[in-house]
Amino acid sequence: MRASKDTMSPWWTPDVHADRRAFLIERNAIQSAFRGYFASADFLEVDTATLQVSPGNEAHLHAFATQGLTPAGDAAPLYLHTSPEFACKKLLAAGEKRITCFAHVYRNRERGPLHHPEFTMLEWYRVGENYESLMKDSANLLALAAETAKAKSFTYRGRSVDPFLEPERVSVAEAFERYAGVDLLATISRNGETDSRHLAASLTNAGIRVADDDTWADMFSRVIVERVEPELGFGRATILDEYPTAEAALARKSPGDARVAERFELYACGVELANAFGELTDATEQRRRFEMEMAEKQRIYGETYPLDEDFLAALAIMPPASGIALGFDRLVMLATGAPRIDLVMWAPVAEYGR
Repeated sequence: MRASKDTMSPWWTPDVHADRRAFLIERNAIQSAFRGYFASADFLEVDTATLQVSPGNEAHLHAFATQGLTPAGDAAPLYLHTSPEFACKKLLAAGEKRITCFAHVYRNRERGPLHHPEFTMLEWYRVGENYESLMKDSANLLALAAETAKAKSFTYRGRSVDPFLEPERVSVAEAFERYAGVDLLATISRNGETDSRHLAASLTNAGIRVADDDTWADMFSRVIVERVEPELGFGRATILDEYPTAEAALARKSPGDARVAERFELYACGVELANAFGELTDATEQRRRFEMEMAEKQRIYGETYPLDEDFLAALAIMPPASGIALGFDRLVMLATGAPRIDLVMWAPVAEYGR
């Protein structure tokens, strides 16, 4: 099935809707199958509030801001959440053990074939289980999406993956060595501190551009985007594991190596689908990392977001857990063969800012 070539026609015109409808019916079927998967594993589906006092505290996430008014007319800043994560973790602190959530989330400065300002995030959390259990869930859901859509493979921009094969597991350090010829861990001290000069020299030797004002994080992101991500998830899905602690603000450090953290991302056809953590529950450490992220956001974008003090307080009683966020619309895209994310959304956000 092909989407309408008439890009000027709104999604609600009958001919455009007719082109999109098969994708949307499959979306519903996949969502129903996923709900069945989690229900059979004793997960409780929860529904979290969209309006939050903080939209999240990652440097490169951009929120939609609004204002709450008291009955007396006094104003307070509020934000549309970029993820239901903070609310879900508060529920874990409250005593829930296995929860899942289909949430509409909002991210500003994002629009394109794989990005939309409002999209559906599927998150799930397992108390008392390590993050490797989420790797098994991820593989199961890839296969379930394909089975539901009757797809033998996923294809995007001419590259394919077999969703029924067990994903390849590759550490970030292995990926840097394989695809960029860079020894990443040599640029990180044993306590997790990063060495920008060492990384700059390594990138220069590998023929990768470096700017005079690049931070370690800038250079890390460049290698991920330019050299690593384009190579992931072909033939079989890829689990990119053990991110440097400096790039895992919400994850606990690996017990075997403090330079890296319990964070992985799932890729198929070069498309990032999910981001998972062995959850950090040290409130003092979490506050420190959030403050570092907001300092970086101020440096790059000239703005910051407030911290959610309730969330930090909840961490003090939150049990050990693992959690993951999956871009549901992107997975539906791959399972149905849709070329753009807006084709698998029942009512996309209108174009703005033209």
